[in-house]
Amino acid sequence: MGKRMRQDEEEDAGEEALRKAGEKLPSQFKNKQKRTAAYEKVKKDKSIEKKKRIKLRDAAEKQALELGEAPPPRKAQRTIENTREQDETVALPDDDELQADEGLDEFSSHFSRERVPKLLITTSQECSTNTRKFIKELLTVIPNTYYYKRRSYDLKQIVKYASNREFTSMFVVNENRKNPNGLLVVNLPEGPTAHFKLSSIKLSKKIKGHGKPTRHMPELLLNNFTTRLGHRVGRLLASIFPQDPQFKGRRTVTFHNQRDFIFFRHHRYVFEEKEVKEKAPVVPGDDSGKKSKKSAPKTVTRKGVIARLQECGPRFTLKLQSLQAGTFDSKYGEYEWVHKPDMDTSRRRFFL
Repeated sequence: MGKRMRQDEEEDAGEEALRKAGEKLPSQFKNKQKRTAAYEKVKKDKSIEKKKRIKLRDAAEKQALELGEAPPPRKAQRTIENTREQDETVALPDDDELQADEGLDEFSSHFSRERVPKLLITTSQECSTNTRKFIKELLTVIPNTYYYKRRSYDLKQIVKYASNREFTSMFVVNENRKNPNGLLVVNLPEGPTAHFKLSSIKLSKKIKGHGKPTRHMPELLLNNFTTRLGHRVGRLLASIFPQDPQFKGRRTVTFHNQRDFIFFRHHRYVFEEKEVKEKAPVVPGDDSGKKSKKSAPKTVTRKGVIARLQECGPRFTLKLQSLQAGTFDSKYGEYEWVHKPDMDTSRRRFFL
């Protein structure tokens, strides 16, 4: 995406240079062959100019390093993320008002370690095999999780049942055409309730080289939840996992927000020994000018410990559809935020 934006900028700059020079633009030629030839010429000139700029930049960096100075900063690449529309609800880390609100919200008891997370998972009334397989993997990722069949109970009855048995959260996995496509997350007993669109599910068996996690408490990572709404959704997701990770198990669970898509990943750290090959110093030849066999470069093998990530699975993507105050109530519930089609007016407008 950044590459395409850069190409558009270069094309605009080329057209602007032609306008200033008083030359015809390629689009102004009526003959197709002349128009194509003019465009190819403009494209070639831009390529030559770009190579010159890169050569000058590299020379300036090399000169600065030789003089022991800091090289000139490179121009930052334009992306959709760093050109997003300004949002008044973006919260700074030292926002006193936000910290005061978080100290009194529905998740404060969880973050103050007053209660242990306990999750109930259920499904829609007709549950397929693919949904059961997905839930089976969720049970291995999230500690202290229990699965109950939906049967013919209403969601309000299940919410009441879970609250009476000291469950702190509830998942409802919905499906369409025998594939899971939605996730309802209910914080108990006071709410809120978030409805996510569920997509891009990949189970552990489909992930190449996947690992088998232990039963240690995982470390939770939340990335790029910057707005007020994002903070609230992030705290809702964080309330599902315990706040005391056991680093001995080397497990990490990540919710990464990018362009309002929340990517879920489950990894474990792996430390292993690896042989590293290094070139030995070259021995100079004799005075006769002939190179001896000893002067040939040799490689020395050394052992070193490296760290890498091994994905355990599953992986899936969430897209927030609505956030409702309180527990689930489809008729009389009050919604804090609802996604509507007319909100997608710009590709650079994000809500989380």
